[in-house]
Amino acid sequence: MKWEQLLSEKRAVRESAASGKKDRRSGFEKDYHRIIVSSSFRRLQDKTQVFPLDRSDFIRTRLTHSLEVSSIGRSLSQNIGAVMRAGEADPAFTPENVRDICDILQCAGLIHDIGNPPFGHFGEEAIREWFVKHLPGLTYRDRPVTSYLTEQQREDLLHFEGNAQGLRMVTKLDYPVRGMGMNLTYGLLSAMIKYPTASNLTVPGAKEIKRRKTGYFASEEKEFREITKETGTGNFRNPLALILEAADDIAYATADIEDAFKKGFFSYSVFAGELEARGVARAFRDKLTDQYDLARLTGLMGPEEYAIRTWLREMQDVLIVAATDGFAEHYARIMDGSYPGELISGKTARVLLSALKSIAYDYAFTSMSIFKTEIAANNILTYLLDVLVPSVLVYDTDQKIGLMEEKYLSLIPENYRQVYHRAAEGRETDDCVYDRILLATDTISGMTDSYARDLYAELTGMRA
Repeated sequence: MKWEQLLSEKRAVRESAASGKKDRRSGFEKDYHRIIVSSSFRRLQDKTQVFPLDRSDFIRTRLTHSLEVSSIGRSLSQNIGAVMRAGEADPAFTPENVRDICDILQCAGLIHDIGNPPFGHFGEEAIREWFVKHLPGLTYRDRPVTSYLTEQQREDLLHFEGNAQGLRMVTKLDYPVRGMGMNLTYGLLSAMIKYPTASNLTVPGAKEIKRRKTGYFASEEKEFREITKETGTGNFRNPLALILEAADDIAYATADIEDAFKKGFFSYSVFAGELEARGVARAFRDKLTDQYDLARLTGLMGPEEYAIRTWLREMQDVLIVAATDGFAEHYARIMDGSYPGELISGKTARVLLSALKSIAYDYAFTSMSIFKTEIAANNILTYLLDVLVPSVLVYDTDQKIGLMEEKYLSLIPENYRQVYHRAAEGRETDDCVYDRILLATDTISGMTDSYARDLYAELTGMRA
């Protein structure tokens, strides 16, 4: 892979020559503005990061998480750029390359979760489970719905993935100008594709990270091929996707600990003990103790919280340096597409990251409060899929639409309908079953937590 291709400013819809001459911004700087003003980005403020429907202003949402990933992604890119410029790994690496990489990662951080449904990763799991249970029994024109689907289309539904929905969101669903969504640069779109693999070719737990999850749906295969051809990535992971993944790992591993402590899932002493029990380096643990002692010595209120929050910022710096080292160390394999792993380099840094993730999981993700909200989220999403999927199956067909189906169809946003009709143009309705089902998953994925909850309450009569 070559940087002159990877940093492509080409878009699916070319901008007018007149505006191009007057606008001195790079294509990636323009991308940043398009993302910030988009409705799908704004909706992230009311989507779950870890704790669904949390009423605290302190706890992170998808929006604040995305802003943190954006910031870390830019910082990590600056670090990598400086190391690349100082070394001899690639003499052709220019200051302009550094600037563009920083701009792309800043944008990619903002949109890396933009396709996630309400209620966090549990929302994805609930959608998958619904299709696993109900897809085999769905019928259309007295035939199983599965008989109208290709293998990839079926797997798209059974293994619904927020990453793939994100690509669909930015290329089609959000403010669909000529059917191209935000019309972002191919360089940015390529960087957000963390898993360049179709749903029917994924292997959960595979050694190669790129094969573990779905990166694009069958509905966006054409766009995926155009992006990978323009950027020269083929079926390899864009090097910038590895940087994005590292930024995401650093952001959520540290943030989840902070949020879990704030909600009272563990104390300072328990946390310190867990770091030791999980093999975190003594030097790192001493930094935590030093921050606690400093807070007590200076008379700060809440020395435990101060120590943990300050220590986590220090650990972010440690992990950024470790990811930078990993990129430099494996640069040749990253650029030829043969590197299968993550960027975080060095045993001590990897142990630290693993410990933070596992502590958050053991103390927060398996807590009773999370279980209760996930049960409520499952009821909401199951109900919405129960009413929307059968309704969309008869949309735009000669099949009779019942009174309730017509009302449920009114819940689908007009711009999503437009995307469907573009995809269905010139095709028989029987060939568009998959596209109609996507109307349901698009609608639900676009909802915020509060909107989905309130809609469920209204439709079930729980709210008069």
